[in-house]
Amino acid sequence: QVQLVESGGDSVQAGGSLRLSCAGAGYTGSRVCMGWFRQAPGKEREEVASIGVDGATTYADSVKGRFTVSQDNAKNTLYLQMRTLRPEDTAMYYCATGPSRRYYHGEWHCEPNTWGQGTQVTVSS
Repeated sequence: QVQLVESGGDSVQAGGSLRLSCAGAGYTGSRVCMGWFRQAPGKEREEVASIGVDGATTYADSVKGRFTVSQDNAKNTLYLQMRTLRPEDTAMYYCATGPSRRYYHGEWHCEPNTWGQGTQVTVSS
């Protein structure tokens, strides 16, 4: 059974930085993609950044140029470096992995089937 455990969430002021980590274990089968998703109160969950098995990355328009997704396959760990944080980045951030991606809007998007428990990021103005 795949387990994903996020860490690194915190409360920061606008303009600050955070790095989220996602440690994975128990992988079996195909892992086509891994990604970070977020959900703010009253809003739908959205894909923030994802990385495919080929290394191709996808970012939400709102985080392009500020966030960077990366992975360390040797450590089975996914990272999300977040810079120049804004109050609108406040959300619960979830790590996820899945066996497939879908191509739309000119980019590949991860279709997860396994989720972590989430880590809270709060950005104050």
